[in-house]
Amino acid sequence: MSKTEKILDVVIIGGGLVGGLTALLLAKGGVQATVLDAAPILDTEKTLAVANPRVLALSQATIHLLKTADVWDNLARQMPYSGMQVWNKNGYGEINFGEQSEQAPNVEQALGSMVEPSILNLAIQKKMLEQVQDYRTQVKVARIEQGVGVWNVQLADGTELQTKLLIGADGANSFVRDQAFIGLDILDYKQAGVTCAIRTTQPHQHVARQIFLETGPLAFLPMASLKAEQDGYWQSIVWTLPDDYADEYAALSDDDFKALLTRESHHMLGEILEATPRAKFPLKARAAQQYVKEGLAIIGDAAHVIHPLAGQGVNIGCLDAAILCDVLLHDYKRGVWAHEQTLKRYEHLRKGQNDAMMHGMSAIGWLETTTLSPIVWARNFGLKQVENQAVLKDVFMAQANGLQLLKNTRYAA
Repeated sequence: MSKTEKILDVVIIGGGLVGGLTALLLAKGGVQATVLDAAPILDTEKTLAVANPRVLALSQATIHLLKTADVWDNLARQMPYSGMQVWNKNGYGEINFGEQSEQAPNVEQALGSMVEPSILNLAIQKKMLEQVQDYRTQVKVARIEQGVGVWNVQLADGTELQTKLLIGADGANSFVRDQAFIGLDILDYKQAGVTCAIRTTQPHQHVARQIFLETGPLAFLPMASLKAEQDGYWQSIVWTLPDDYADEYAALSDDDFKALLTRESHHMLGEILEATPRAKFPLKARAAQQYVKEGLAIIGDAAHVIHPLAGQGVNIGCLDAAILCDVLLHDYKRGVWAHEQTLKRYEHLRKGQNDAMMHGMSAIGWLETTTLSPIVWARNFGLKQVENQAVLKDVFMAQANGLQLLKNTRYAA
């Protein structure tokens, strides 16, 4: 058994988007983290050759943070979107943000950008290999326990690490959270998301669309194409369905699924010409009962998982990373590291906002699928009012782009 005698300043478990962003932002501030990643080094050629059926809708705040970490310019492909359209199949109200665009907008003027997770992970990983001195891949963590003023991390190969600060960025089924005995509240929606990539007869014109059906929301999200001649005609769909419907739709033949999707989407972009193999994932909201303990913090999906309704899960995770790094680096300049009050400040700044987002998405999902007449009337009236009031639309957009949440930090745009 090998043993590390030096006590490390910070160990991050999880090297995906949120964990990797945290490590890179800390490195920018002069703090080198040890990153323990279960995933292998990605093969660039293989990663670029396959279109991921899911995309992440990155807000302007997330894009700004990725630029700050020198990741954004390394993305092999991404698809900015200049408009959003949301409406209900059985209602008269709809909301439109931004505008259609024949050409891909500059990302600075866009509402955001759609990026495949694999493409984002590749760019994050490449930058960590350059900037993070102790970045370990294909690592399995066997045990975590709290010591006196440190956390002890035992790896499957027998290596033992000690750190003043342990950051869990290891996803919804977080091992760090479980080992730290942090409780978890779970809301099972009894729903699943069915996702795939599709090609339509009409171009998406760089607009993200979401229609609320009786069964749940169906989103068409613009994505970059592997073939230049088909760029503008490929989208990623996320179809939220009750569990039994999701099982049925996922099992359909390709032709039957394309016909169903064309019909249910009201031919909004014409016929569905191609569809990649479908994937299905259960929908459960998760909220950690606390984000910090002495010398430990959890971020991203380890701390919260929200309904994919507005595509904000990845963005609030990146805001976690930014706020945590900001408070840590503020104290670091004063000769303090990972003080309990510093970690509590991160929790105070993020937990309430994230919990509100989670419950808000759950409420919107119910409002948009209910058939109760008074609620349907109020919903339609509300959508129409928002569409007709520029001030209200500006409020929605300010909330969605996330930049105001960075304004009092070192990462202010």
